[in-house]
Amino acid sequence: MRLAFWRGGKDRAVVERAVSKAKAETKRAELAPRIEAKPAPVAPTQQPVESGDIDLHALGAALARKRGWIIVPTVLALVASVAIVNLVTPRYKSESRILIDGRENVFLRPNSDRAEERQALDAEAVTSQVQLVLSRDLAREIIKKNKLAERPEFDPVLQGISPLRSLAALVGIGRDPFSMTPEERVLDAYYERLQAYAVDKSRVIVIEFQSADPDLAARVANSIADGYLVLQQDARQDQARNASQWYGGRIDELRRNVSEAEAKAEDFRSKSSLFIGTNNTTLSNQQMGEVNTQLNNARALKADAEAKARLIREMIQSGKPIESSEVLNSESMRTPSQQRVALRAQLAEQSSTLLGNHPRIKELKAQLADLDTQIRDEAAKLARTLENDARAASGRVQELSASLEQLKKQATSTNGQDVQLRALEREAKAQRDLLETYLAKYREANTRETIDTAPTDGRIISRAIVSNMPAYPKKLPIVLIATIATLLLSSGVVVTGELLRQTAPRAVAVFTPAQTRASARQEQVVQPMVIEPFVDPVMAEPAPLQPEMTADADVSEFPEIERLAASLRAAGAGAKKVTVLGTAAGEAVTLSTLTLARYLARDARVVVVDLAASSPTMAAVSVDASAPGLAELMQGEASFAQIITRDKLSRLHLVLPGRPGFDRSLLQSPRVTLAVDALLRAYDHVLLDAGSASDLPAELLTANARAVVVPDASMAPDARALMCEQLSAVGFSEVTMLSKPVQPSNPVDAPRVVAA
Repeated sequence: MRLAFWRGGKDRAVVERAVSKAKAETKRAELAPRIEAKPAPVAPTQQPVESGDIDLHALGAALARKRGWIIVPTVLALVASVAIVNLVTPRYKSESRILIDGRENVFLRPNSDRAEERQALDAEAVTSQVQLVLSRDLAREIIKKNKLAERPEFDPVLQGISPLRSLAALVGIGRDPFSMTPEERVLDAYYERLQAYAVDKSRVIVIEFQSADPDLAARVANSIADGYLVLQQDARQDQARNASQWYGGRIDELRRNVSEAEAKAEDFRSKSSLFIGTNNTTLSNQQMGEVNTQLNNARALKADAEAKARLIREMIQSGKPIESSEVLNSESMRTPSQQRVALRAQLAEQSSTLLGNHPRIKELKAQLADLDTQIRDEAAKLARTLENDARAASGRVQELSASLEQLKKQATSTNGQDVQLRALEREAKAQRDLLETYLAKYREANTRETIDTAPTDGRIISRAIVSNMPAYPKKLPIVLIATIATLLLSSGVVVTGELLRQTAPRAVAVFTPAQTRASARQEQVVQPMVIEPFVDPVMAEPAPLQPEMTADADVSEFPEIERLAASLRAAGAGAKKVTVLGTAAGEAVTLSTLTLARYLARDARVVVVDLAASSPTMAAVSVDASAPGLAELMQGEASFAQIITRDKLSRLHLVLPGRPGFDRSLLQSPRVTLAVDALLRAYDHVLLDAGSASDLPAELLTANARAVVVPDASMAPDARALMCEQLSAVGFSEVTMLSKPVQPSNPVDAPRVVAA
C-alpha cells in the first residue's frame, strides 16, 4: 500500500486543485529572479548588553589594589595561630596492639570438636571486639585502676571552671560540667582521649590513648589491653560456671526420669508375659520361628519321599532296569544284583559257543529272569516304603501347620502389647542417652571452670611505651592551614566583589515595537540576499558555520514549531515516532524536520531518518556527508554505528538515505521498518523525513506514529482539512498541520540553510 493524500470520492477535485495551484506557485518562484528585500536596520533605543566574559586583568588589578585587605588578615592569622598552638597544653600519645587469633587450647575442646578446625574471625567479629574495648564496663575498671578521677585533666571541676567555658555552656555550646556527675565528666574526658580501631585487612586492634602525662598515656593504654584480656577470661569462666550449674540441675531430674521409664517398661513386660529369649526376641516369636523351621523340614522330607517313590513306580511300570540309587544301595538288593551280574557274564560266555535253544542257555536265561523278578519285587517294596515315609511326613506337616497357626494367633493377640512395650523401651533409652550426654558436658564444663587461666581470643603483640613527642597540637600543620585558609578566604572576598562589579546589570537593549518594524519593512531596498541561517544558541556546538538570524528573517514559524516540540515532548512515549511529510517534494519538509528535531534535542535523544533523499540540506548539516546510510544497511555493507552521524550545529543525530546513486527501491524493504524499530528503542524521538511519501510503504510511516504535515502556503483550508482526515484514516495516531512551511532565505544556497 502506498500513501495517497487525494483519494476520496467527491472531495478529490478540491485537493487536486489545491495541489496543482501549489505546484504552479512553486514553479513560478523558481523561475523568478531570486531577490529579497532587506529592511533597513532598526536602531535599538539603548546600547546592547556587554559581553559576559571574565576580565582576568581587572581581577589581578583588584587584588593588587586591595592587597592590604589580604596581607593584614593573613599576618594576623599567622600570629594568632602561632600563639594558640604554643599556649595549648600538649598531649602525648601511646598505643598498644592486640591480635585477635582465637587462642583456644585444642586439649580443652569437647571430644566432638577436636577434629574440627576453627574458622577464622571475620571483619565483623574484629569490629565487635573493638566495641568491647570501648565498653563502659572496661572504662570504669581502667578509671578505677589508674585513679583517673583524681586528676584535674579528667575532671575539670577539680581545678575550677573558666568563666568563658561557663558562658559557652549557658548559650548551649558544650555541656555544663557542674550539671554532670563526676563519673560522666571522667568518662567524657576518657573517651575524648581514647581511640580504638581495627587495622584494615587484618585482625589487629590498635588502642591509642592521649594524656598530658606521657607515663600515664602509656600506662592507661597497657591497662586497657590487659583489662580487655581479663574481661574475656572472666566471660569464658562465667560461661563455663553457668553451664555446669545448669547441667547439674538437669542431671538430677534426668536420673529420676530414666529410673521411672525403665521401671515402667519392666513392669509392663512382666504383666503381659513378653519375656525376652535368645537373640533379644520374645519367647512367642522365638517359638514361631522354630516351628516354622520344622515345618519347612517336614515339607522337604515329604516332597523328597514322594518324588523317589514316583520315580521307582515309573521304572517298574515301564519295564526298564531299576537304576535308582535308593534301590541299588539297599542291602536286600545287593546280593541279587551281584548274582544278576554273574549270570549275565555266564550267559555271554556260553552264548559264544552254544546256540540259543541249548538247554544251558535256556537255564541261564531262566535264572536271569527270576533274578529280575526278585529285583522288581524288592523295588516295589522300597517304593511302598517311601510312600509310607511321605504319608508320615505329610502328617507331620499338618501337625506343624496347626501349631504355627496357633502361635500366629497368639502373636497377633500380643502385638499391641509388644508395641506398647517397645514405646516404653524407646522412651527409657532416649532418657538414658540424654542423661549420658549431659553427664559428659557437665564434666567438661566443671573442668573448664576449675582452670585458673581460661584461653582468650586475643593476645598483646605490642605494648605501649612512653613517648616524648607531643601528638597534639601539630604546630606546623595548624599554622600553615590557618595562614593559607585566611589568605584564600580574603582573596576570595576580593575576587567575589570584583566579579559582582563586573557582572552588574548594564543597560538592556530595547528594540522598537512591532509597529515600527512593520513600517520599516514597507521601505525595504531590493538587493541580493546574503544567507545567514539561524541557529538556536542553546543547541549550537562549535562548527565551521556561524549562523546568525538576520533582521529580515521571518521568524513567525519558529514559535509554532517550538509549541509543537513542547507538545511532542509532553506526550512522551506517545510521540516517539513522528513522520514529517508534505504535499510536494522540496526543501520545506527537510527544513521543518530539522527545526522540529533541534527543538526536541535540547533535552532528549533525537534522531532524524532521511527517507526523502531529494534535498542536499541533510548532507550539508551532517558532520560526515559521505557516511553510509539506510541503503548500505539494507545491503549489509554498513552497521548502525556507521550510518548514524551528528548534526554540525546541535546534539541531533542523523541517518542519511544512502550514498549518491543508491537504489531507492531499497527503502521499500521490510528491513527498513526493523531498523526504525531498533532506533525507537535507543532514542526518545525518531523523526522520519518522508518528503512527499509518494513511493514509501504506508506501514513504515504510519505504524505507531504521529504525522506532521508541511503544506504549501497557497493550499486551501478545505484541502488541508481533507488531507488531515485522509492521513488519520491511513493509520496515523494524530495529525498536525503546520500553518506554513519553513523556507530558506535564499534557495540558491539551500544546503547551508538550517532552521532552528
